[in-house]
Amino acid sequence: MSHIEQKPPKYFLLFFRWYCHPKLRDHIEGDLLEEYRVHVKILGRRTADRKFIAEVMLLFRPGIIRPVERYRNVNQLAMYKSYFKIGWRNMVKDKGYSIINIGGLALGIAVAMMIALWVHHELSFNKHNEHYERVAAVMQHNTIDGNIETWNSQSFQLGDELRNNYGSNFTRVVMSSFPVSSILSDEKTTISAEGSFMEAEAPELLSLKMLRGTRKALHDPTSILLSESASKSLFGNEDPVGKILKIDNGIDVKVTAVYQDLPDNSSFQNGLSFIAPLEILVKRGGTNLTWGGNFLQVFVQVADNVRMDEVSAAIKDIKIKNLDKREAGFKSQLFLLPMSQWHLHSTFKNGINTGGQIDLVWQLGSIGAFVLLLACINFMNLSTARAQKRAKEVGVRKVVGSARSQLVGQFFSESLLVVSLAFMFAILLVQLGLPSFNEISEKRIIIVWLDPLLWLVMISFIFLISIVAGSYPALYLSAFKPIKVLKGSFSRADNSALLRKVLVIVQFAVTVTLIIGTTIVYQQIQFVKNRPIGYDLSGLIAIPIKTKEVKNNSDALTTHLLAEGIASNVATSETTITNLWWSDTGYQWNNKDPNLQDNIYRGAVSYEFGRTVGWKIKEGRDFSRDFLSDSSAMILNEAAVRYMGFDHPIGETIKRYDRSYTVIGVVQDMLTQSVYGSNKQTVFLLDPFDQANFINVRISPQMPMSKAIEKISNAFVKINPATPFEYTFADDEFAEKVSSEERIGKLAAIFAVLAILISCLGLFGLASFVAEQRIKEIGVRKVLGASVFNVWKMLSNDFLGLVGVAILIASPVAYYLMAAWLLNYDYHMEMSWWTFVVAGLIAMLITLSTVSYQAIKAARANPVKSLRTE
Repeated sequence: MSHIEQKPPKYFLLFFRWYCHPKLRDHIEGDLLEEYRVHVKILGRRTADRKFIAEVMLLFRPGIIRPVERYRNVNQLAMYKSYFKIGWRNMVKDKGYSIINIGGLALGIAVAMMIALWVHHELSFNKHNEHYERVAAVMQHNTIDGNIETWNSQSFQLGDELRNNYGSNFTRVVMSSFPVSSILSDEKTTISAEGSFMEAEAPELLSLKMLRGTRKALHDPTSILLSESASKSLFGNEDPVGKILKIDNGIDVKVTAVYQDLPDNSSFQNGLSFIAPLEILVKRGGTNLTWGGNFLQVFVQVADNVRMDEVSAAIKDIKIKNLDKREAGFKSQLFLLPMSQWHLHSTFKNGINTGGQIDLVWQLGSIGAFVLLLACINFMNLSTARAQKRAKEVGVRKVVGSARSQLVGQFFSESLLVVSLAFMFAILLVQLGLPSFNEISEKRIIIVWLDPLLWLVMISFIFLISIVAGSYPALYLSAFKPIKVLKGSFSRADNSALLRKVLVIVQFAVTVTLIIGTTIVYQQIQFVKNRPIGYDLSGLIAIPIKTKEVKNNSDALTTHLLAEGIASNVATSETTITNLWWSDTGYQWNNKDPNLQDNIYRGAVSYEFGRTVGWKIKEGRDFSRDFLSDSSAMILNEAAVRYMGFDHPIGETIKRYDRSYTVIGVVQDMLTQSVYGSNKQTVFLLDPFDQANFINVRISPQMPMSKAIEKISNAFVKINPATPFEYTFADDEFAEKVSSEERIGKLAAIFAVLAILISCLGLFGLASFVAEQRIKEIGVRKVLGASVFNVWKMLSNDFLGLVGVAILIASPVAYYLMAAWLLNYDYHMEMSWWTFVVAGLIAMLITLSTVSYQAIKAARANPVKSLRTE
């Protein structure tokens, strides 16, 4: 055994272990034992033993090392009270660092809290429903042109089929229309409201909270159920039950119940101001009631004694068995999508569920976690950087008997104090910022302060952050060796400096990643907005046709608008130009592949539609009233020409079931569905069934927009006094297609700025500390002739090097993450190298701006003062 490995006499250590409290052993078994080993090497074993025993015995004085019995009587409450007192005094003593610490933590906690509230809101979607675990939507996969498309629309026949032949699997089956905008009116008031036509069991399945009437109220085929807000809009505070309303100025219904407005986190919240019986919609006509007509949604409540996946497998082939030969080629397969997946897991690609809103939850949740991490890194960096100022305090405490565990407890207590103060400021920031956050995210998130669970989570959050932020400082500071500290041999070149560098690199790697991600999201949004759309959005509005009065007077309105010079063109259409959603199958043309199961989008329009929307004719001609044969004419878009394989499409004959159409023109592809998808094969024909749902108006360029809208409104109300005037701008509808991504971009940009601010706070504090530690070196350099620039360069280089390493780490990580994000869109940009260069330069510029103040301040300090001895 070497001299260094020698230990004191065993009997002495045994006595020490028996006599002293376990928490105090590290004092002798650490510092004095290390000194003993050195003495063995220099003075020999016997002399070293005597010195070790003598030094230990000197410590056995009152208040230094106490026996087990006396130590147990320490007043723990007073001890922790003193911890907080010391922590408070240290905070007051170093106000600048305290402000940076508390401010950075408050910002990080505020960001994390707002994102946590948003995430909780998203994860709690539909959980208010009493049957949350048992409700599902019936979906279908269809194989079209070799690809699997997933639809949420179903046929009218499916409801009775599920009830009659699979009834044991379901407690309830409810068919429902998609949300429709209708006019509700009585003798005094008229409003426009979105609602649905549903079967009688809908209130039970949706767990509606009835304010008036019961959930059985929809069994009356002439009834209507109103939401609380719709009831107030129509009747104020009066009891509406029993009163008669008209739907779209044509159908009389009786109010039989009022239900509480659905919460903001409900899948039905935006389109359920009223519920009317489905029979009303069916009796209106214009709906395809065959197995091939998909115009409804079907919701089911699965019986308690069966598994949802088993039911899903049982109903899979229902449509294949019932579709006719032409439609069976879709290979339709039904399945159940549980309510728990409606909001977060509703995206399908080629028949596979690829997620959906849950991806955004993970993205924003990760941002919140990283921003909070940045704030915690600031705390750890500043605490360890200033460790030397507290080294003697730790040494003295250890000498007078403090165990390491007590010191750890003290520093964790100080961390808890800082985090608690930061948390109070964070709550204030959240309360002030929540309205703006709700506006950007289009939510109605509120904080329920009286909720005990909220306070439990918040208190747990405080302790968790205290542990995370204070762990390394507590363990690091409590590990100081008192002999080295008190003798002045404590080295500044310790492992904490390396750790601080690593933490700065991590901090700026996260920040640069956020900068790159935010930039690419913005670029993708602009890339999509600048995509060629094939028509002119400016000055184009759409007026919905909701009543017979509007439809019957549409020609009169058109004549008036053109005669008065308000509009340059007016046309009707089945859908708006920005949202052409109707598709058909069963088309036949020359040389069609017999194995192709076609699915072609259809636009039913009036003669003037093309001139009104400004489409671009590539071949042939537009529809014209000069040609009577145009009633059987068809115009294709370029995607349809490619889809059908035509070299010269003009004059080709296309059949659909028992009717033939002649191709008279080809228009440039128009963006009429998702802005992120490819252009769909589309045909345009003159409205064969007079099912126009919109009047499209091109405002005259010579007419100011506000004045034109006012004149159109006056003309509309004059011709249709019983119908409220409504309209939408085409460019607003188009902008809505990218609104979700824009919200992501805005939130990401805000959080990126806050992350930069938090990183700058930490960097500012570290720069101040470095300048303070090197003040004498700077003074010597200045005396020897160093310029302000030289000193600034010396202090800045270290930080720039760390940020440079962070950029090298962040760039490939950001590239990988954003490349995966862009793959979610069929139409997306390619990332440019300059995006990463600019992000790196921004990070460097931020670093220089933050460090320069402290560096220049230190460089300009009077060297006489810095070199003067105490």
